[in-house]
Amino acid sequence: MQEDVLIQISNKIKETRKTQKKTVQELATKAQVSKGLISQIENNRTVPSLPVLMNIVLALNIDLKDFFEDISHSKEGQQKVIIKTTADYQPFEKEPAKGFKYKRILTRNMDGGPVDTILLELKKGARRTQMIKTDAYEYKYIIKGSVEYQIEEDKYVLEEGDSLFFDGRLPHKPSNIGNTDALMLVIYFFITGNKN
Repeated sequence: MQEDVLIQISNKIKETRKTQKKTVQELATKAQVSKGLISQIENNRTVPSLPVLMNIVLALNIDLKDFFEDISHSKEGQQKVIIKTTADYQPFEKEPAKGFKYKRILTRNMDGGPVDTILLELKKGARRTQMIKTDAYEYKYIIKGSVEYQIEEDKYVLEEGDSLFFDGRLPHKPSNIGNTDALMLVIYFFITGNKN
């Protein structure tokens, strides 16, 4: 099954940059944007504005027609029922973090913008060293294990069956504080129309 168009664009930017052996910083400099923005776009943490997207594509020295040629709309958007088996889940890396294993279940464009559904496995002891931000509202459901979420200065401990919803633009970081691996369902409701 094909991914959502925005996810395809993010993946194509990342794959093309790596094929060209360009660093994130080199691409950012050439596209006249920040290194952090390129990283967020490549890891599906933000939706680029059209001018930013065009600058990135041109910085990759790709003709716009060629860049968008194999990016297609998914027919899933027309389906009333979508079934995903575990074989359909796609592993990906949001950013380097030891013990964090992401698998994308489903991405859809809804009336309010893109929605990304992910399984996140946190290995025993996995924790981020720094706070992160996402241009999305985030919903987390703990399937198994114990996870601590720090959002700004506050810390929340979530156990199996607990859930959390927050504005991902607030600095945050998760940590597996249990004695086993943790597994959670994560849903990102991306905020569109932001100024990049």
